[in-house]
Amino acid sequence: MAATNTHPVQVTDATFASEVEQAGGLTVVDFWATWCGPCLMVAPVLEQLANEYAGRAKVAKVDVDANQRTAMRFNIRSIPSILFFKNGQHVDTVVGAVPRATLEAKIKQHLG
Repeated sequence: MAATNTHPVQVTDATFASEVEQAGGLTVVDFWATWCGPCLMVAPVLEQLANEYAGRAKVAKVDVDANQRTAMRFNIRSIPSILFFKNGQHVDTVVGAVPRATLEAKIKQHLG
């Protein structure tokens, strides 16, 4: 049985490969920072989605200040940047504080 995370998982440069790139299924990765206002607006939405899609999609968070190597690797220039990984492959990106419906539509699209 797969682990069901009902809260976003904190991911670092050291754990990104194991938590995201080696994960099966859909992983939604939020690149954010504590000082970023829009990031703080998106956080509760991602929290809700992590809970609602537990067992079907994993939500992870990468603090860009503490994990610059991973942020640079995926060319993160604006935050929040929400990257979608399917079976470890980067398949989609949403930049900015978007409405919940936008994120949910992307999750459904990639789960389908």
